[in-house]
Amino acid sequence: MNPALPQLPDHAPFSAEQRKTLEPILSTLDSTQALWLSGFLAGAQPATLPQSAQPVSKPSAAQRLEILFGSESGNAESLAEQTAQAARKSGFKAVVKGMEEANVEDLAKAENLLVLVSTWGEGDPPSPAEDYYERFMSDQAPKLTNTRFSVLALGDTSYEHFCKIGKDFDERLEKLGGTRVFPRQDCDVDFEPPFQDWLKGALGALRTTSGAASESGGAVAAETAVASTPALTVYDRKNPFPAPLLENINLNSPGSETLPASAKETRHLELSLEGSGLVYEPGDSLGIFPANCPEVVEDILSLTKFPRDTIVSVDEDEMPLEQALLSKLDITGLTQLFLRKYAARAKSEHLDALLEEKDKNNLKSYLYGREISDTLADFPVSDLAPQELVSLLRKMPPRLYSIASSLKAHPEEVHLTVAAVRYRANGKIRKGVASTYLADRVAKGETVPVFVHHNKNFRLPSDNDTPIIMVGPGTGIAPFRAFVEERREIGAKGKNWLFFGDQHMVTDFLYQTEWQAALKDGSLNRIDLAWSRDTDHKVYVQHKMRENAADLWKWLQDGAYFYVCGDASRMAKDVHAELLQIAQTEGKLSEDDAQQWLKGLQKEKRYQRDVY
Repeated sequence: MNPALPQLPDHAPFSAEQRKTLEPILSTLDSTQALWLSGFLAGAQPATLPQSAQPVSKPSAAQRLEILFGSESGNAESLAEQTAQAARKSGFKAVVKGMEEANVEDLAKAENLLVLVSTWGEGDPPSPAEDYYERFMSDQAPKLTNTRFSVLALGDTSYEHFCKIGKDFDERLEKLGGTRVFPRQDCDVDFEPPFQDWLKGALGALRTTSGAASESGGAVAAETAVASTPALTVYDRKNPFPAPLLENINLNSPGSETLPASAKETRHLELSLEGSGLVYEPGDSLGIFPANCPEVVEDILSLTKFPRDTIVSVDEDEMPLEQALLSKLDITGLTQLFLRKYAARAKSEHLDALLEEKDKNNLKSYLYGREISDTLADFPVSDLAPQELVSLLRKMPPRLYSIASSLKAHPEEVHLTVAAVRYRANGKIRKGVASTYLADRVAKGETVPVFVHHNKNFRLPSDNDTPIIMVGPGTGIAPFRAFVEERREIGAKGKNWLFFGDQHMVTDFLYQTEWQAALKDGSLNRIDLAWSRDTDHKVYVQHKMRENAADLWKWLQDGAYFYVCGDASRMAKDVHAELLQIAQTEGKLSEDDAQQWLKGLQKEKRYQRDVY
């Protein structure tokens, strides 16, 4: 018998037959399994238990619960707020804090701790949480012998290091002496169902181990608390608004006599929000639920020979297979996770070897530029059933696009700047799912399922007199169009400086006439432009920063906010490195002091990034 699980006492409300069944099972449980089971039972729906078996708790002082989040785009922060609402209804005094505002040393005081953290890019922490993560993983972290914890990890299975930061926190908390009361939950882009499961289980486990009472003094089951949390909006991620398309314009001009047409296709889209009740601020994003390209659907139906009208189930909703493939499932994103699940049915030595090789370069090479239809063709499974295929696919994830408009300037509208993705790979023409859906497959007047994704980490200064510096090449220009429009509408006096870049000035100067008008009316004070293909020497936005280093440093010393939007893998890193260099050359700081100065800007919210 596990010493943590004593034999059931004589007065326990079980029959002799139930005791005979229960006691052998209990004796096999380790401490982690026992805690999980206790949390599960504590969070069980009360209505499923007989009235006589309803738990009766004694009133006790509300237990404090620390909810710590690390968020880049706002998902972890939003889920942390939902967690706090449910926790308060479940009897806790819940305190929510972002990692950018928290001190690692304070963890030593946390008896109950829930951590919600995302993984960004190729296994990196969210930028606001970088400093906290570094200190937490170092010797500065305190011992946590009195801490009960559970971790929710957010990630994307299309990346190699899925949920790495959440896994790091989970392992480190245990190593520091904490007690994991509920297993870590790893969430893909469709995070809502696993989040709800984790929330019920984690709160139930903490209630059991801490003795928390509800606000009214009695026990409130975690599941009831979660279910009773009110929806904040009518239209949201779970219930997107059908927004009519008002306008669709190609921003890239056709070229001149001396230049070929632009290699790029960037669309300015205007959608109506009339009647939705949706509101947004500059810096927020719009979530889009796209439909797949019908040609890709036809490829899969042809390869599998499945009848298109076969009824399948997606999240308990029954529908024809063609409809599921068209609008409900991700049928293009080829990931390691899909390959591993598919390999179990394919029985292919080649595929098995590809997945098991220690050198992952061959696997990366296979994944690059391929889609799910390619794997179905490369490793056919003759007896695969339609519902089996559906079970292997993840749900269609929404795409987030930085909003390119101010609601004050365009009431009941929202504008986007979207680059249509088209390329050839492995002998096939590939299309970006959402970008070509918006560019090609939605006609004016037709509707697009949308929701607003609020991003508190990308906001204009509250003081309208504060100067701002904006760096946004390519479609990274989108939020800065919103920023300038907003500041014009509210009469902000702070100066605005824009760095923009693309390939060719003649064809790729996005919103050129608007920026020229903004310079004329004073809503834009400076603009510096970088064209990477107009000269033999490629010029990017960081080079323009270097050319204007003295002025840029002076603006920052005068309190300017610095914003970056666009590509995370290269541009944002180059801009970051240039900022550090300017701090050393213009500010005469050492390399270490420049690093600390930039971290200080981030902590003060004066250095903000919206990168992807």
